[in-house]
Amino acid sequence: MSDEPETDIPSLDPSIYDAILDSEILSFMKSLTGIQDDDELKAHVLNIQKKAYAVYPYPCIGFLHFMNRKISSHESYQQVLKLGRDREGALLLEIGCCLGMEMRRAAADGFPAKQIIASDLHSEFWEFGHALFRTTPQSFPATFVAGDALDPDFLSPLPGTSESRASLDLSSLTTLNQLKGKVSAIYARSLFHLFNEDQQRQLAHSLGSLLSTQPGSVIFGSHMGNVEKGIIKHEPIAGQDCTFFHSPESWKELWCKLTGPVFRFGEVNVKANFQFVRTASGMEGFRMDWSITRL
Repeated sequence: MSDEPETDIPSLDPSIYDAILDSEILSFMKSLTGIQDDDELKAHVLNIQKKAYAVYPYPCIGFLHFMNRKISSHESYQQVLKLGRDREGALLLEIGCCLGMEMRRAAADGFPAKQIIASDLHSEFWEFGHALFRTTPQSFPATFVAGDALDPDFLSPLPGTSESRASLDLSSLTTLNQLKGKVSAIYARSLFHLFNEDQQRQLAHSLGSLLSTQPGSVIFGSHMGNVEKGIIKHEPIAGQDCTFFHSPESWKELWCKLTGPVFRFGEVNVKANFQFVRTASGMEGFRMDWSITRL
């Protein structure tokens, strides 16, 4: 997965802070950071944003979208929290976690932090997350593992073996391949649409190989889509001027209907809800909220 920064990097706009961060997000940030002064909190967030943007200028960082807590509004979220309460040792994985806002929301809502795993290509983002939320690996003991989700040595699309499904000490985790068949819930937000069609298929198979076979285990998330699947030309975003988008129909077929699907028909229930969205930063398009649940 190449992520060489584009040469013409858009400048950060501090005014986006007031457009993106609503009262609920600000209240959550104040409770986590202990910063109660609005101006001090704004300066703190923008300082961390600047550092993260220097690592790689993803639009989600430039537009502060990493501060939005989308996970709590997903229809699968309560099911995931229930897994954390009721299933012994249930693991929650976020792939493409950025600074870790979503997993901190899950932990605040009751999913055991020690059973949360987060992964991103850039380890600096997780470090900036600790700085942003004023936590340490001790006060927020989720496991982080850095790696390329398209690198088979880190995350392979091949199914696991009985040996790979043995118990695992998360402190020894170095690749996601060690989690084959062990993860109760996998969250992927604003990730799939970064890749072309073949890469999206590979990633779907890779995440499917991590999912526990226990009923109720779920892969869920959201990303941009289109009414019909295909490549759409657009203004350059992070160095790309075209993107492959799935439609709700093609997304369902990817998981359980096409030749070589991730799961066999009848193994999972696939949902894909589609809506037109316009963000406070001015971005607009079709967003697909989806879930794949073990039956």
